[in-house]
Amino acid sequence: MNTKTFNVIVDGVPYEIKPTPFEFNNEQRFKVSYNNSDEEYIFTRDADIGQLTAIDSDALDIPDNLEQAIAEKLNAITI
Repeated sequence: MNTKTFNVIVDGVPYEIKPTPFEFNNEQRFKVSYNNSDEEYIFTRDADIGQLTAIDSDALDIPDNLEQAIAEKLNAITI
């Protein structure tokens, strides 16, 4: 999967999402930015919840509903 942007609307706010796939320890992950920000968030599969989720300390900066929408879209396109 190459980098492809997609749009989501969360709580009435439009977001342009740009995920870039990469591998880390034989695991598919994504560097995700939104609304043309230079800041990137790392999404990886969480085996406990069975879906992609943002990791690292910067993940706290993403609104919960936006993180969920990104994870759902990434999950749909990677299965």
